[in-house]
Amino acid sequence: MEREAATSPNENGQESDAAAIRRHPALFRAIRRRQNPRLRRSDITVTDEAAVKRAVKAASLGNAMEWFDFGIYAYLAGTIGRVFFPSGSDTVELLSSFATFAVAFLVRPLGGMVFGPMGDKIGRKKVLALTMILMAIGTAAIGLIPSYDSIGFWAPVLLILFRLLQGFSTGGEYGGASTFIAEYAPDKRRGFFGSFLELGTLAGYTGAASLVTGLTAWLGSDTMDAWGWRIPFLVAAPLGIVGIYLRLKLDDTPAFLKLEDSNVHISEAATAVETTARGDLAKIFRTHWRMLILCISLVGAYNVTDYMLLSYMPTYLSDELHYSESHGLMILVATMVLLMLIINQVGRLSDRFGRRPLLMTGMIGFFVLSAPAFVLVQQGSLLAVSAGMLMLGLSLVCLLGTMSAALPAMFPTNVRYGSLSVGYNLSASLFGGTTPLVITALISVTGSDMMPAYYAMAAALVGIVAVACMKETAQQPLEGSPPSVQTDEEAAEMVEAQAPTPKF
Repeated sequence: MEREAATSPNENGQESDAAAIRRHPALFRAIRRRQNPRLRRSDITVTDEAAVKRAVKAASLGNAMEWFDFGIYAYLAGTIGRVFFPSGSDTVELLSSFATFAVAFLVRPLGGMVFGPMGDKIGRKKVLALTMILMAIGTAAIGLIPSYDSIGFWAPVLLILFRLLQGFSTGGEYGGASTFIAEYAPDKRRGFFGSFLELGTLAGYTGAASLVTGLTAWLGSDTMDAWGWRIPFLVAAPLGIVGIYLRLKLDDTPAFLKLEDSNVHISEAATAVETTARGDLAKIFRTHWRMLILCISLVGAYNVTDYMLLSYMPTYLSDELHYSESHGLMILVATMVLLMLIINQVGRLSDRFGRRPLLMTGMIGFFVLSAPAFVLVQQGSLLAVSAGMLMLGLSLVCLLGTMSAALPAMFPTNVRYGSLSVGYNLSASLFGGTTPLVITALISVTGSDMMPAYYAMAAALVGIVAVACMKETAQQPLEGSPPSVQTDEEAAEMVEAQAPTPKF
């Protein structure tokens, strides 16, 4: 009886609705059209391929400059430990250097919370230019700090201060650059164009590693410790100016401009942008918390594996396997160059087969291959080390080539920059920059050289669950934005496909 009583009101309601629809069919058709209006030709964005390529180049080159600056510190970790934290213990110096590396990640969420909503208000390109300026200042300033032997306690204090400036600026970089490319690219090629962002990341890391390797081979370790380490940091200033110039030359993204200048809902769009820009982070957490959790999980798994291979591995080879610093960096450079050659093809595959299959392949690759890869690396021979790093690199490139298209599609246009910056940088702060520090500490405590593999496997397991929970967004419009296509013919086909079938 209780079950019947519970279901009868619902059934009566459905019957009432059906009766109302029969009595007023025209009214309900109008309501359905209002709730799900058909696309008009003016609603669809037809991309200008030349403009898309300029946008991708500016975002990617700017991103390369940012990660060149950031990578320099990781590859000079041993030298920086000796210059700024002299203690007589190699382990203590290295831990101090990596702790300073990690401290920049503590302020990344703060940078994301400031720059993200700002980018949703005033536009993507202005904020991206600002982050470049701050990163260039922070990096060049590190190259000018006197050593511990010269000014004592103030040397590490100044180092930490400028590392904090680097971390703050980086908080607005990835979310903005990935949003910029995603909003410029046509829906069916977002994966391909998005992969250029991570091509820029690899190029920045490769440039930093190559410069450090070349200087170390040319000057020698003693000269590098004395003054040679400053050169890569000082090179960052002119490179930063190039990135700023490229970014300021562009128009803002079509999706942002359409949101700002919409003829139909201009007041609503303006209110949404203005509200977001006031720093309404509580609204982002309240409304989009599910996507934020998913974003944090995906980015956490991705960053642990990314920083383990691209930032920590040279130190692992030199400190645990007693490779020379330049030898370990040369192997890493060769691995990254190979990844750069194939990353755009991974982006194409994600457009064709979807983001989830490529992301799942990368996560499973790390879970299954991390232990065998580190067993190979520990063999010590050039062939074995190269094979182990290649196994990890091929797993990583599945994530690198896909993530920059998958993450922006998780959030609507009016809060995309802010939400992605907050989620990405919270995760990077907790799991990314701490990776070298945590792995070094785990090896020190346990005495096991396999700890990097186990840490990567744990992160990959989290990533597998996160990928299983995410929606597929390949070849679909970004949420809150109109469809974006490459040609007028494609736009006309979309409109025609929604036209009602004539009845005779």
